[in-house]
Amino acid sequence: MKKCELCDSLAKMYCESDQAILCWDCDSRVHGANFLVAKHLRTLLCHLCQSPTPWNGSGTKLGPTVSVCENCVDQNDSREEMNYEETHDDDVDDGEEEGSEDDDDGDSGDDEENQVVPLSSTAPPVSSSSTSEECSAGFATRR
Repeated sequence: MKKCELCDSLAKMYCESDQAILCWDCDSRVHGANFLVAKHLRTLLCHLCQSPTPWNGSGTKLGPTVSVCENCVDQNDSREEMNYEETHDDDVDDGEEEGSEDDDDGDSGDDEENQVVPLSSTAPPVSSSSTSEECSAGFATRR
């Protein structure tokens, strides 16, 4: 595993401008020093293999974020596909026998837990910084 070049903690990102791999704390200290170094573009390292990921950002303090490189995503997709095929190959013949006994169109007693809530037809009021004259224009006054 790659270590932070300043404190030997686990490295989380790479700064190309500084050519340094850093942990979250050291990155915050280095790139919070002034506005020029805060503009450095940093690349997050994969939390599995510590290779660079497509994620990048800049600023004085980047919050802890988890990202995965494309190779690890591809490997995980391949594993999931293989596991899916292995677990579902045996169930092909058994599925018809088990499902044919009750004809309830696939509905189960889980409807109580899954409720659909419609969106409100009226939008919530928009808060803005406007003058009181503009705000009162839409209201009728009592006399």
